[in-house]
Amino acid sequence: MGALIAVINKKDKDATETAVTMLKTLKRKNIETYGIASPKLVKIEKSAELLENQKLNSPVIIGHIFSKILASDKPQPIELKNSTLIFEGRIYSDNPRFSGIEFAAEKMKQNTRKGAKVLIKNFDGNFAFVIAEPSKLIAGRDSLGIYPLYYGENAELAALASERKALWKIGIRETCSFPPGHIAFVTKHGFKFESVERLDYPQRTILNMQKATEELQRLLLLSVKRRISGLKDVAVAFSGGLDSSLIAFLAKHFGVNVHLISVSLENQPEIEHIKKAAEALELPIQIHLFKKRNVKEILPTILWLIEEPDPVKTSIGIPLYWTAEKAADSGFKVLLAGQGADELFGGYKRYLSCYSRHGEEELQRTLFNDVIHIHEMNLERDSKICNFHNVELRLPFTFYQMVRFAISLSPRLKIKSPKDNLRKHVLRQAAEKLGLPQFIVNKPKKAVQYATGVNKVLKKLAKKEEFSVREYLQKYSKKA
Repeated sequence: MGALIAVINKKDKDATETAVTMLKTLKRKNIETYGIASPKLVKIEKSAELLENQKLNSPVIIGHIFSKILASDKPQPIELKNSTLIFEGRIYSDNPRFSGIEFAAEKMKQNTRKGAKVLIKNFDGNFAFVIAEPSKLIAGRDSLGIYPLYYGENAELAALASERKALWKIGIRETCSFPPGHIAFVTKHGFKFESVERLDYPQRTILNMQKATEELQRLLLLSVKRRISGLKDVAVAFSGGLDSSLIAFLAKHFGVNVHLISVSLENQPEIEHIKKAAEALELPIQIHLFKKRNVKEILPTILWLIEEPDPVKTSIGIPLYWTAEKAADSGFKVLLAGQGADELFGGYKRYLSCYSRHGEEELQRTLFNDVIHIHEMNLERDSKICNFHNVELRLPFTFYQMVRFAISLSPRLKIKSPKDNLRKHVLRQAAEKLGLPQFIVNKPKKAVQYATGVNKVLKKLAKKEEFSVREYLQKYSKKA
């Protein structure tokens, strides 16, 4: 995995220096190469400094930092017929050969615009790409926005990047998340977006619990199989709850060596359940316990990575950072996690309040809205944190076909009533049918920021300095 940038100088000046400045902003561990390209020329070096003296003499430049995950991964950008390409992320299929830059290049070599649309519309994946053509950029993002991509412009520049800070560095203060399932055509006149594949508010599928459970089982098996295809070992971010346990259980079913990684602050009651769940799954587990001071120590790095002082995102980001760090320290390149299940199947407790006050139809709309905004609320944060550690995050619950199926289901298959404290019933029944131990199937949801104790520590740190948590994070955000 790596990160990408792309820039157009609206005054038709050479954009090489701007592109290198953006690349130098995207720091992470174990960077192997830095690359830049005009529409006609590619330069790849071992450091950004070696690119500083290059002059590509083009107002259109794309750039990439490269860290190898799979043996087949290659430095970028690469040349196409009359353009250059960066493809960052992964396509999931039953054949690992159809997963990265070479497959993307094959689809785009005859017609870049048509090939870009085909990638987004027809393939399951987690990716973003940019193509440099004379006087133009073409950019695209997967249909759920799993891979982070941002854009913005000012009077002199129009640019895109995997992280907002690369845009901020070149004077673009107003940045936006690139819309999932879209392609953009970028010229010196700005951005023009075209929708390729997006989620629309669904017509409700009329299925009973048995039929819905059977189809969900099929989709879960297919999603996990694709996301571990070609791997010998995989780490799982493990809480002992329904979502992470089911993913670990299915990965083991397909014969990969599964290694559970769990993190928490000391003396949290969930730790014993985590041990019991790992034992029941007969899987090796690493449990890493942290001290309260570790939360404060890591805050500047977390805020630098997630790029906003949001209390919820920070409290979730800290345990994920520790998990990705420990996965990397143990030599794992791929981390599976359960993000997306709560939005798809009604896991959050706040859905009960919506159901009680506004009824079933409004609950359906709330669930749908949470899914279509999941890239901004959760996925971008998590990808940026894992990418920093050179760990590839793969999320089986974001399989697009499964997402479309889940949002079409009746809310009553997910939440039985406004007083339903268990929730996610269709997923629980699918997990039970697949063979997950009953005590895990029936475990109530407990959010990671509460289960690990991180949320409570952040509140205490803020209170000690007489701040709200948001004010406290804003203070540390300035340091970051």
